[in-house]
Amino acid sequence: MKRITLILFILFVPSLLFAASSDLINAAKKEGNVVVYSITSRIANAAKSFEAKYGITVSAHNLKDFELIEKVTSEGANKVYGADFIIAQDSGRVFGEIIKPGYAYSYVPPDMKNIIPKMYQEPLYFSFITKAFIYNSETYTYPTITNVWELTEKKWEKKFWFKDPLKEGVNANFLTMVTSPEVSKQLESAYERHFGKKITLTTPNAGYEWIKGIINNQLVMFTSDTKMANSLGVKGQNIDAVALGTYSKLRYREKKNLALMPIMGMEPFAGFFYPSFLLIRENAKNPNAAKLFIEYLLTEEGFKPWSGSLGTYSSNPNIRPYPGDNTLDVWSRILVLESPEFIYQNRTDVEEFWNSMIY
Repeated sequence: MKRITLILFILFVPSLLFAASSDLINAAKKEGNVVVYSITSRIANAAKSFEAKYGITVSAHNLKDFELIEKVTSEGANKVYGADFIIAQDSGRVFGEIIKPGYAYSYVPPDMKNIIPKMYQEPLYFSFITKAFIYNSETYTYPTITNVWELTEKKWEKKFWFKDPLKEGVNANFLTMVTSPEVSKQLESAYERHFGKKITLTTPNAGYEWIKGIINNQLVMFTSDTKMANSLGVKGQNIDAVALGTYSKLRYREKKNLALMPIMGMEPFAGFFYPSFLLIRENAKNPNAAKLFIEYLLTEEGFKPWSGSLGTYSSNPNIRPYPGDNTLDVWSRILVLESPEFIYQNRTDVEEFWNSMIY
């Protein structure tokens, strides 16, 4: 009997880990409503299920990432109440323009502190989206490129596709991270493995050198990841380019009959992934309802609007990815992750370098 009791306890513990405290639920219900600004329209479906579960009215506003940041900074500077919490993206700007001035702060639910990895708690990461190197799997049965430095060689001239980083902040963030000490060192080693010699720098580090190399090799820039995937995956056209784009577009293999496959073994990285953050506004009128909704979004039930497709992952490792997808743990070993503080301090320099090379 003791053994059976122990087994039952283990089986039921996980569900208890995600139960909000009765004190928080009661306090949230007394407030009765909550306002959220979000960079994803999926918040609407999460709001409906949250309302049904707790009887708390949700007012959800969907904004573009730059609109949300500008709105919160303006409201913060003028001491105006607008939202109780936000789901924000573009980590450098979020850090420098929202967190640093104190316009919002992280709340990690007590029951989640031993579940969500420490590195994702300050600021509190909500979800991640992956972008990976992708090729046409009809043209090539296996990837013909395994090192990012190959994209700087003549044989790949005009054959590397990337969304214009000046049109999407997360792409500019990735290029900024490429110049970070950790990633630039990885690029140095990858250069030596590929070319059999040490890199000779004409720029501050190997990250800048790689950016210079892909631009000089006539990088092809697209205005959207969707257009890029549609062009790359066409069958019967012998498309021999490589793109760095949104991994979720691999769903087009079935929906649009496209030949798309990721290059998981690319050195020293197979792409990048970027986060959104959950932050409570410093002048929230309904802080308890905000805390309850945040805790709800970090559960399997609350994350359902995001977990129904490839390429989106919760910071809660207990929430499984879409069937057939890799776990966030797997991606985190092969992709470059944004550092909000590094991006805040260095993105302007990288953008200036980019512009000096492009124009």
